[in-house]
Amino acid sequence: MRTLFALTLLTLAFTNCKKDEVLPPPKPVEAVKAPEAAKAPEVAKPADGVRTVAMAVTDEGFVPANVTLKANEPVKFVITRKTDETCATAIQIDGTDIKKDLPLNQAVEVAWTPTKPGKVKFGCAMDMMIGGVLLVE
Repeated sequence: MRTLFALTLLTLAFTNCKKDEVLPPPKPVEAVKAPEAAKAPEVAKPADGVRTVAMAVTDEGFVPANVTLKANEPVKFVITRKTDETCATAIQIDGTDIKKDLPLNQAVEVAWTPTKPGKVKFGCAMDMMIGGVLLVE
């Protein structure tokens, strides 16, 4: 299939070219960077055993939107809201009493220890579509 496609392109190129026409060299292809949302969360586990996960609130919502955690392992989310173009001015975690305001451009720490495996939704305090899932193993 690729060979047929290549031959078709070559045929079209030669039939549309004039004998004395010189074509410029092709432009180099630039590398495409992965979107910020696709990057893995920044995770650190210091000596005190509390795992730290850095998160941001951007125009795309919470980044990362999905985080894998372990049951009974304490975690500290450090969340920075980087945009005013969102309803996510606070975070809440379903099934908990956690609800914290997220002031613009200020890191906010949210401590939590999941106790059982499963999916736990989190998101903006308005319970809109902006949020994600904490997958507890």
